[in-house]
Amino acid sequence: MIDYTNYLYLAIRAALDAGQEIMKVYVDKETELEIEKKADNSPVTNADKAANNLIENALSVTPFPILSEEGVQIPYKERSKWDTFWMVDPLDGTKEFIKRNGEFTVNIALIKKQTPVLGVIYVPVRKELYYATDSIGAFKIDGLDYANQMSYSDICTQSKQLPLKLLHQSIVVVASRSHKTEHCIEFIENLKKQGKPVTEINSGSSLKICMVAEGTADIYPRFAPSMEWDTAAGHAIVRASGYEIYQIDGKTPLVYNKENLLNPWFVARSSSLLL
Repeated sequence: MIDYTNYLYLAIRAALDAGQEIMKVYVDKETELEIEKKADNSPVTNADKAANNLIENALSVTPFPILSEEGVQIPYKERSKWDTFWMVDPLDGTKEFIKRNGEFTVNIALIKKQTPVLGVIYVPVRKELYYATDSIGAFKIDGLDYANQMSYSDICTQSKQLPLKLLHQSIVVVASRSHKTEHCIEFIENLKKQGKPVTEINSGSSLKICMVAEGTADIYPRFAPSMEWDTAAGHAIVRASGYEIYQIDGKTPLVYNKENLLNPWFVARSSSLLL
């Protein structure tokens, strides 16, 4: 197993610095929130762009190419030759950012042979950091201010390994706050018919995947469009915590750097939950 921890602190620092850029727009009443519509009609803001520029500059010192939601889109003919690359969503949950509900994240992943092997997710408003590699496992640290220049060793010392030991009296399902569909509602209803009590909570962005990785939720079903950069960092964290994100068949994990970067429907779930 290759050790990617040499790149982990670089990604963490890039995520924290991007979080600081995002919060300048989020909290500063004098900074106008500029919202544009992309080709797929999804919103993009000046905070997305500023965070993306910072992350791409930080990661450019590595030998790996970068594929970002807000960056230049690379033709498949070129990226199909990539063995290892960065996948970035500089502001995941733009709709939540615009609503100012705090449920947005910075996502950075390293992909090796279509599998996420390193993941960093930073939640600027909550000051929570999730990070993982295949070699060290998955971790979370609370109260990490984006302006804090904490060393990598200090971050590691103050982090908790995932999953946390949380006991649930029911199956806890986390669903999308902005993209809940009839298929998702039907999936949850079918869980209830199995005879076990079901608790449903709603959240935005990649926080839903993080909740599965840490044990706050048992399962996150997704029956709405999502892109590879929406899940890559969270997938790395889920995998390193001992869990998985499967396609809807429950057997085939999501893969990355496909010709079409659209994810199939999927379910992120803990290994203890059998469906």
